[in-house]
Amino acid sequence: MSNLWPWLVVAGMGALHGLNPAGGWPLAAAWGMRSGGRVQALHALLPIAAGHLASVALVAGAVVWGLTMDRFTLQVLAGGLFAVAVTAHLSGHLPKAARAPAGHAGLALWSFMVSTAHGAGLMLVPALVPLCAGDASALEMAGSGPLTLAIAAAGIHTAAMLAVTGLLATVGYGRLDAGARWLAARKRE
Repeated sequence: MSNLWPWLVVAGMGALHGLNPAGGWPLAAAWGMRSGGRVQALHALLPIAAGHLASVALVAGAVVWGLTMDRFTLQVLAGGLFAVAVTAHLSGHLPKAARAPAGHAGLALWSFMVSTAHGAGLMLVPALVPLCAGDASALEMAGSGPLTLAIAAAGIHTAAMLAVTGLLATVGYGRLDAGARWLAARKRE
């Protein structure tokens, strides 16, 4: 049972990230409203998950290779990237295509920046260390190397986040759609 706890923590933190509005469910619901369907809201989850997974994998790789990561440095890099994007957008000198609503690549980049800025992967370090850098007998019993376990942990974390985010995006889309219909009916009266 003691070997199961790190995995439960990894999945639980993913579910917690899915509950957080910064995890992307309001954006996925809005994407669905803009694109005209619940299916489109669910399609927006893929780039959100890709960005989140990239952020978590960055930290998981650092744990496996024994690198130290400074949270402040990661936050400054993510914040700097965000500041450049905002400045470019607000300058008004961007082509019209660049000012259009974000596509899947923009949504994935946003997800990566937000996940990195709030330390999504860093929160997993206490669970990743026993999984990836624990005693050799535990690694041999699992039949996997530390990199494989880190990749599995990042995948489980992202899957849990994606499941909760998808549920909330679907519910959020339904509420937004019902609200939009109600407003349209009031306008016609």
